[in-house]
Amino acid sequence: MTGPRLEEYRDVAPRGAIDLLLKLAERLQGRRFVHVNASRYGSGSSEILARLVPLFQDLGVDAAWEVIVGDPAFYAATHALETALSGQPAAITEAMLVSYVEAAATNAATLRLESDLVMVHDLPALPLVRHRPERGRWAWRCHADLSRAWRRAWHLVRRDLEHYDAVVYSMPKFAQRVRVPMLVVHPSIDPLGEKNRELGRSEVREVLDRLGIPRDKPLLLQVAAYSRATEPTRALTAFRLARKYVPCRLVLAGWGATDNPEGGAVLAELREAAGQDPDVHVLVMPPDAARELNALQRAATVVLHLPLREGFGLAVAEAMWKGKPVVGSVAGGIPAQVLFEVTGYTVGSVEGAAFRIRQLLQSPDLAVRLGGAAREYVRRNFLLPRHLGDYLALLAQMTA
Repeated sequence: MTGPRLEEYRDVAPRGAIDLLLKLAERLQGRRFVHVNASRYGSGSSEILARLVPLFQDLGVDAAWEVIVGDPAFYAATHALETALSGQPAAITEAMLVSYVEAAATNAATLRLESDLVMVHDLPALPLVRHRPERGRWAWRCHADLSRAWRRAWHLVRRDLEHYDAVVYSMPKFAQRVRVPMLVVHPSIDPLGEKNRELGRSEVREVLDRLGIPRDKPLLLQVAAYSRATEPTRALTAFRLARKYVPCRLVLAGWGATDNPEGGAVLAELREAAGQDPDVHVLVMPPDAARELNALQRAATVVLHLPLREGFGLAVAEAMWKGKPVVGSVAGGIPAQVLFEVTGYTVGSVEGAAFRIRQLLQSPDLAVRLGGAAREYVRRNFLLPRHLGDYLALLAQMTA
C-alpha cells in the first residue's frame, strides 16, 4: 500500500502539526491498528483509508486494512439497513438479517483481527464484533447520520454496538445514544490527492474546454450526487433568481444517475427544468473524475451546496480548500464547515441563497476575503494530518 509520505504534508498542514504527529507516534511504536470496511473503492471510508493507513505505517504504527465481503443477499441487507437508519422506508426481512450475520461469521474466520485496536467502519462489518478475539479493543466508526433512524433498524444495530468499547461519530448531532463511550472525529480531505492538489491555470482551462463550459461569466458550481436528498433543482432556482441581477453561469456536476432509478429520475427532472438554458450545464461525472472536479472547483467564483439532507458534506471543505466562498444549506455537517460571514454563508431557503450569490458576485473583494478565510479554516480543521492525529490519540487512549 503506497501513498504520500507524512513529510510531504509539512507545507500544507498548520505549522508544528507534523512534528506533533511524530511525537505522538513515538508512544505508539509497534502497536497494531486494524481498520475494517466493505470496499477498497468507491466509498467515503475507502477513500480516506487508502491515504491514512500508509501514513500510520510511515509513523511506525502497524496499521492494516481488511475488507469484509459477502453475497448479493448480504449487500441487499446492508443497503436496506443503511436506508432505514437514514430515516427512509426500507423492507428488512429475516432472510436478509440471516445473510448479514452469516457473512460476519464467515469473514471473521479469515480476516486478521488480532490487534491492539480494531476500527470497524459503517454497517457491513458491524456484526464482526460478535467474533472479536479476547485481546484488543474495538471501536465502531459511523460515517452516516443516524439521528432519524427507524426504531426497528436502530434496535437491530444497537445490540451489536453495545459490544464495542467506543462509538465514533462525525458530528454530535448524528449520534444515537448507546451505553458505551461516544467520541466525535470530523472526516477530512487529502490536500495532496488528485481531487485537491494544486492545478495550473492551463490545466483548469483544458478541463473547462473539454467539458464545454465557457469562461465568459462568473461561474456558480454545485458538486453533489443526483438524489432526492440533494435536490439539485434548488441550486437551479437560486441561480435563476440571482441571474436577474448579475450575469452568471451554473454548473451542476453530479453522479449516481446511471446506477439507481432515483438518480436517473432526479437527473431527468433537472434536465427538464434546465431546458435549453445556455447558462446551465448539467454534467454526469464518472467515478474517476477527481481531476475534473478539482478543476471545476478552482474555476468557480462561488460554490453552492444546498441539499435537503446531508452527511458531513466534504464537497464543502474541498471547495473551501481552493479558496472559494460557499453558500450552503444548514443540513448535516455543512454548518461545521461554513462559518456564517467568515468562510461563507449558510442559508435556510433558495431565496436566501440567491441573495448571498448576488452579494458575493457584486462584491469581489468580499468573495476573496471569505475564500481566503475558508482555505485557512480547512487547513486547521479538515485536512488529513488532523484526522491522522485524532486517530493516533484514539489509539493511545484506548490502548493505554
